[in-house]
Amino acid sequence: MPDIPQVGARDRQAGGHLRIVIPNRPDAAPLVVHVSPKGSDDGDGSATRPFASLVRAQQAVRMLNHDHDVTVALAEGVYRLQAPLRFNARDGGQNGYTVRWEGAPGLRTMLSGGTPVTGWSQIDKQRDIWVARVPVGMDPRQLSVAGRLVQRASVEIPRSAVAFRPWGLEIRDPAWRFLAKLPDQGRLEVEGMSWFTHRHAVVDHIDGDRIVMRQPGWRNNLVGYDTLARPVSVEVARMFLVNALAFLRDPGQWFVDPKAGQLYYKPMPGENMSRIEVVLPHLDHLVSIAGTYEDPVRDLEFRRLHFSHTSWRRPSGPDGYASQQSGAYLAGELVDYPADPIRDCSWGCWSFERMRNRWSQQPAAVQLAAARRIVFDEDRFSELGQIALGIGNNPEANDSGIGFGAAAIEVTNSEFIDLAGGAIMAGGVQPDAHHPSRPEMGLRDIVIRNNRIKGVSHDYKEQSAILVTYASATIIMNNDVSETPYDGIDIGWGWGANDPGGSAEYWRKQRGYYDQPGNIVYDTPTTLRDTVVKGNRVGRVKQWFPDGGAIYHLSADPGGLIAENYIYDVTGAGGIAIYLDEGSRYVTVRNNVIDNVGGVWLNLNTQSHIAPKRTALDNVAMQNWYNSGKINGEWSKYLNNIENDNVKVTGNSWPIEARKIIDSSGVRGTSPTRP
Repeated sequence: MPDIPQVGARDRQAGGHLRIVIPNRPDAAPLVVHVSPKGSDDGDGSATRPFASLVRAQQAVRMLNHDHDVTVALAEGVYRLQAPLRFNARDGGQNGYTVRWEGAPGLRTMLSGGTPVTGWSQIDKQRDIWVARVPVGMDPRQLSVAGRLVQRASVEIPRSAVAFRPWGLEIRDPAWRFLAKLPDQGRLEVEGMSWFTHRHAVVDHIDGDRIVMRQPGWRNNLVGYDTLARPVSVEVARMFLVNALAFLRDPGQWFVDPKAGQLYYKPMPGENMSRIEVVLPHLDHLVSIAGTYEDPVRDLEFRRLHFSHTSWRRPSGPDGYASQQSGAYLAGELVDYPADPIRDCSWGCWSFERMRNRWSQQPAAVQLAAARRIVFDEDRFSELGQIALGIGNNPEANDSGIGFGAAAIEVTNSEFIDLAGGAIMAGGVQPDAHHPSRPEMGLRDIVIRNNRIKGVSHDYKEQSAILVTYASATIIMNNDVSETPYDGIDIGWGWGANDPGGSAEYWRKQRGYYDQPGNIVYDTPTTLRDTVVKGNRVGRVKQWFPDGGAIYHLSADPGGLIAENYIYDVTGAGGIAIYLDEGSRYVTVRNNVIDNVGGVWLNLNTQSHIAPKRTALDNVAMQNWYNSGKINGEWSKYLNNIENDNVKVTGNSWPIEARKIIDSSGVRGTSPTRP
């Protein structure tokens, strides 16, 4: 940017401290701070003497951003972070100015939380297993090889081989008793998935035919819905044992021994371990952006940056990951835990319902809260060990301990690919998310537009690609979402329980939600309203789970609109294109094109087994085109669910209006940056 003044030279003050000399420019023209991996923090931030570290550049910004726009120009290269970058109110633009962190156009400018691994040697020629030294104590859950995430060593175990107990697993099949001979048993994990959850629990030890699990993670994975012991469908449920060197059998898998400082990998065909790039993440997140509700971060932009290499390690601890749905999980001890959870709490119970408003959320790799006017544009998020970008999530999901409170946030023209978790999670799941105790906590005016999302949720398969829980006036437009195990785009939370008047389903004695302390029936709406999901291209999603939909909706959303989306090739488990689930209300579904779905093109869950069948009402579905699937649910005047003028098409004989929607869906204009 030669037309923008650069930061000037630095002078030495009394006491030996360095200061930036700001050019005396009465017009307050923008300033540029330069950073390069080849620079030095003893430089002055100019183009000829750039800083080396992002922290040093951050210090310089704080001296300039009160009376200038500031651009931090990052040269091409990899910036290996030793600690997450933390942005507070001092780091954004002050007094109406803007701070921009920008990578060079067309070049790779990566912020990495990983450590490169070199010096590989073949330790087992017959099995083609290689080993390299890594720092002692490094024990992440993810590994990047040749620019992609690879999976930990695992084996699938038939559910019939074990019996589920409150303390763990009883081995029934003698073929699996070899597990008791494995070393370092406390690092083994059990993973299970069925209808809509992907649960993780950690082994404590193995004694003969008893796999004793760590608590409270195991107990928490036995209560609620779609549990490890009693999944919704045994026919589709699968279970895996993970994280032992003995399980390293398939190409593209790995295992790390943190005590010995050794990393093992079995290469894919054609991979040359003397040349290939291997990165082991050491940070649990990369960036935390949070001010306070009184003084939020303002006017901060990130452009053309590549965020990579993190690993969220909490599931490796005693809590495991008691997945509930799409990044929400149950942690800590339950009150009045049932004496027999498998018998008494595998389809909900009062102890579980008491915790519903205290679910946690997975912290994202890049997380923001208490922030206004934040932009992510032309960025790339890849090889991250959790959800990539978290916007206004619960307080525990932000490194600052401050949650919610995000407004005027733009995520545009970016790419999310090869992630352990989902791409974008906006909003929280606790009471201050749906009924904020102060107005600054609310989420509003979030724009998610023109992004390409592909191949996400590898390790947390229950996470949708895009999730918005509670927010006002969200626009999700012209995104391309594909190759996901669960849903493409999810809107809403709470299953209607937090909407005015509550939900009949949660009055039931079986759930007893409203009988539990702190769970109240609200007489005011939640913050979810005016959501627009328009012009997106969503396909080849829902590859693992029968539940959910390519586009899925929960709870009341006055002004909600799902329109002009192209949904295609949803043929895996479930095969549902658009799903209006419990409590969905005031949603219009119109002018969408549904192409090749396996079962249902539009599903409305009115909880028809519950009198008087009023858990989803006041919805409209009109002028949609579909060539496969059926429509489900109670579309009736009684519920004011109106369905009309929807057109069944044969094969690909789409009318002109439908063809226009197909052609204009997904990413528009220039494709997202692909460094």
